Formats: sequence, C-alpha cells, structure tokens
Amino acid sequence: MSDAHEIPLIVHLVYRLDFGGLENLMVERINRLPAQAYRHAVVALTETTDFADRISKPGVELYALHKQPGLSLQTHVQLWRLLRRLKPAVLHSYNLSGVEYAPAALLAGVPVRINGTHGRDAADPDGSNPKHRLLRRLMLPFHDCCYANSADMVAWNRSVIGVPAHKSRLLGNGIDSDRFHPAAGGRQDSVTGFGPDCIVIGSVGRIQDVKDHAGLVDAFVLLRAQLPEHAARLRLAIVGDGPLLAALRAKVAAAGLAELVWLPGKRADIADILRACDLFAMSSLAEGTPGAALEAMASGLPVVGTRVGGIPEVIDDGVTGTLVAPSDPAAMAAALARYVSAPELARRHGGAGRERVLRLYNMPAMVAAYQALYDTLCARKTTFRKPVKTCVES
Repeated sequence: MSDAHEIPLIVHLVYRLDFGGLENLMVERINRLPAQAYRHAVVALTETTDFADRISKPGVELYALHKQPGLSLQTHVQLWRLLRRLKPAVLHSYNLSGVEYAPAALLAGVPVRINGTHGRDAADPDGSNPKHRLLRRLMLPFHDCCYANSADMVAWNRSVIGVPAHKSRLLGNGIDSDRFHPAAGGRQDSVTGFGPDCIVIGSVGRIQDVKDHAGLVDAFVLLRAQLPEHAARLRLAIVGDGPLLAALRAKVAAAGLAELVWLPGKRADIADILRACDLFAMSSLAEGTPGAALEAMASGLPVVGTRVGGIPEVIDDGVTGTLVAPSDPAAMAAALARYVSAPELARRHGGAGRERVLRLYNMPAMVAAYQALYDTLCARKTTFRKPVKTCVES
C-alpha cells in the first residue's frame, strides 16, 4: 500500500459548506472518487455546518477561514498559508466566490487550479455585472480549466468571459438514482403532513431572489382559482433555507395560505419529501444545471420549469415536463393545471423524466468525468504518481 501522502490532494474551495445543490454534488464526488486516486480537503471561505457530516470518506479535513464581507485581503493570505502547508496537487474552486483565489494558489505552489461555474452569483443572475465579468477575465490566466455544468454556461463563459476552448469543458451533474426514486408503496404523506387525497406540488431550493419562490406562491394562488374543483386538495411544499424565508412565510400567511403551503426550511430528507409530491415546480430566474429538477425527475415527478439557463437542457418540453417563461405566474399556473387535470399525463412525463436521468445524468458518469479532468491535468502538471483509474466506488 502506498503512503497516503503519495496520493494527490484536492482542496475544494467553497463559499460556505452548507446544504445546497453544488455542495451536495461536491460531497458525492468526494465520497465516490477512488481513495487510491485522490485525497480531499474542503476549505470554506466563511464557515462549515453540520452538512459536513455527509462526507463519509475517511480522512477528509475541513477548514473554515471565516471571511468577512468585502475584499478581505487577509483571507487570501490565510488561504496561501494553508495551501503552503497542505501542498495540494489541485485547488478546485467553485463559482464566482472562489475564482479570485487562484493567484494565492499559484504563489503557494499549487500546480493545478480549476474553477467551476455551477451558476451565477445570486445578486447577478444574468451575469451582466461588469465588475464580476472583469474579475473572471482577469483570473483566466491563473486557471488551467474553467468548466461549467451546463451548455448554456459553457457558451457564456466562452463568448462573454473569453474562456479559451482548451480551458473550457462541460461537466454535467449526476443524480443518485438509488436514493432518488419513485415511491414504491404509494406517496409518503407523513413527511409533509398533508393528507393522502391532497395534490402536492413540490419545490426545493435556497430561498433567495434568483429562485423566485414568491412568483411560485403567486402561481399557486392562480392555480387554485383556475381549478376550483381541485382547490381544496391542492398543496404547495417549498423546501429550503435562505435570506427570504421569513418574507416568504409572511407572504403565505398574508394570502391566507398558511395551512396549504409548507415552508419547513432546511431539511436533510429531500428524497423522502419528493416521494411525498405529485408534481415539481422550478420558478428560477437563472440556473446552471438544476440538480433539484434532476432529483425530482429521478423520483418520477413531472417538472414545470422556467426557460432559463440550463433548465431547458434538463427538461424535455412536452416529454418529461413543461417549460414556461420566467416571472410569469400565470404561465406557471397554467402548466401546473394541465398536470393536475390529467394525472395520467403527469405519470407519463414523470416516468420519462426518470428514464432521462438514468440515461444522461447518472452519478457514475459524473464522477468519472471529474476524475478524468483531474487525471489529465495532474498528469500534465504534477510530479505525483499517475492516479489509478478504477471503477467509481459506491
């Protein structure tokens, strides 16, 4: 058995290690990449939470830099010192919040530097902020690869930011179809507390502006008005935490919907919650590849999603779900009404969605694609032994 320190170390740099789609898939890759190929450490620019308990691979070290808002040059120095000590082969940073730390990694002697675009900044959903664009462009020379998780984001990186083809790559998301699957013995109504006769529309995501959950609530109000014969049975479950959760709860209460709309905040049992739903809605104003939609599809749910970012790449309109314009509650309500009124159509689209996930978004393929990227760059730029190419660990 080789000494552990002969195995290349990957340092994953995230803004905050907490419940979220990006973080969940990062942990899946850490857990599943062959132990004899790579070691891992996770650095949170701000803090870590109990979400870290999902890391099941032994020996993964966690660090929190407690970055303050703003430029925080001290954080760059802290990271430089940490990288000098850890001596990783790879710094894998995520999204805009991590892109600026490549120079510190270069100065610390980290040979491979990767940044992944898994979505744009919540305050800049369309990527029009000139300062953000300039920062991404200035950091290009310091990165060996600037990948994205949707074709839409790859095209934006190339055309707007100027990422050269040899540094660009599409790395799609993968879903654990063993964990996310349709309910075998009927819906799990006890999870939400809704009764067995209810028609439950689910949505999962961080409660912030870019997800437009307020618009989804507006659509739910319209849906009940459009389908008075079903209104008493309709329920909405919006799962997630975020800065707008209190405001969303207040909106729901003001509309007299407190008994019909479930807003539990952060939950660890998303797979069970999806098996308690009949439909899934994604009202986002911007997205990368939406992991929540893929999880819903793997669970056998038809998905109504907005026509933004990577959502149209995931939802096959009219086959696995329905695409609608963003910021259009009436269109969202009409699409949901179609499934409520035609349960057989919902079942057919839900079944097709699961088949699409199994075919195009399976977890082993995602893990293998990331390993291939690490292998290629490490072979080119490091003196570590070549990582062993084995089947992805379960």
